[in-house]
Amino acid sequence: MIVLRLLLQTVVLAIGQIWANRFRAVLTTLGVIIGVAAIIAVVGAMTGAERFILSQFEKIGTRRVYIDGTMPDSMQTKTTWREVQLKERELIAIAEHCPSVEKITPMFFGGYSIEHAKKKIDGASVVGIWPEWHDIEGRAVIQGRPFSSIDEQDKRLVCLINDQAITELDLPEDPTNVFILIGGRRFMIVGVVETIQLSGMFGGGDTSTEVFIPFATARLLNPTGWINMAWAQLRTPEQAEDVEAEVRFVMRSMRGLEPGDEDTFIVRVFQQFIDQFRSVAAVLTVILGAIVSISLVVGGIGIMNIMLVSVSERTREIGLRKAVGARPIVILMQFLVESIVLCLMGAAVGWGIGQGLVLIVRIWPGSPLPEASVPAWAVLLSVGFSVFIGVVFGMFPAIKAARLDPIVALRHE
Repeated sequence: MIVLRLLLQTVVLAIGQIWANRFRAVLTTLGVIIGVAAIIAVVGAMTGAERFILSQFEKIGTRRVYIDGTMPDSMQTKTTWREVQLKERELIAIAEHCPSVEKITPMFFGGYSIEHAKKKIDGASVVGIWPEWHDIEGRAVIQGRPFSSIDEQDKRLVCLINDQAITELDLPEDPTNVFILIGGRRFMIVGVVETIQLSGMFGGGDTSTEVFIPFATARLLNPTGWINMAWAQLRTPEQAEDVEAEVRFVMRSMRGLEPGDEDTFIVRVFQQFIDQFRSVAAVLTVILGAIVSISLVVGGIGIMNIMLVSVSERTREIGLRKAVGARPIVILMQFLVESIVLCLMGAAVGWGIGQGLVLIVRIWPGSPLPEASVPAWAVLLSVGFSVFIGVVFGMFPAIKAARLDPIVALRHE
């Protein structure tokens, strides 16, 4: 109880001393203020960037698997570019023999002219897909119906469009059962799929007309074309490593690759990209935090200097307190607490400035970091580091004050 009362009295005394020299205190804590504000702002911005990028990954799908053909340098004399492209039979084999794969769909791209009434779009993207595309892509059909297995089996001339196609082709508000011309052939619109907006770094940006047709129908329109790539979906995100091994085994077996041959295909799991990004983001946050923390150290040196000046100015006061019975530990604690309180006040002001900067970044029109925020651990870290700075750089002046000889101190002018 006595210790607690003494500590409280010391804190009140320290605040009184700081208030008596408030202008000097502000200048002294400037380094701490800048350091804490920088830490809060940097961590808040990094948190916002991480959340933004992870939200983009979630739009794409965390269980997505990208599969495509590739031509390694060592295989250029053994095969052709057409041979390394994905085959329909290979995708069927992956669906049948890879337990980690829940669904899979080819992506068969083509550029065709699309016409309705007097409207025409040249070179529009038309993509051939399997019905499983709907679940893998996660894009809801907001009008009409999705593709069915019958559409694929019968090679029906049906299509799905996005809302941008409705605008550009001047279609009715509900375009289902309306006919359009794709590459000169008459297709019936059976549904409208939602448009998912992605950032430019993820291939998004300005929305354009999208048209989807059954994969078998796309092959009918372009018999000499090849599958551009395939998307698969994991049963669970934890199977990210398993699916690579399973797909590699099936693809190498079907392509007759020898043990020493390089893969003529690519398998990439989005969950791995997410894990790698989180690791990189954590390292970047630590590095940037360490860099901006240098100003805290500089601020600590300034506090040590001003505390040494304070000890020199209050030498007679220290001598008087010692003369009436104050022990060295009490004097040491007085100056140490004053240093810590000075740092904590600087940390409080820095925290307010940092939070203000993060808020401005978040609400700024068109801001790329709308989810920027300061996690609790960043606040605790900055406050804890400020206390540490106060103890480390306040210890030397406090020890100097505690060791003063009371007789010499009383004679000090």
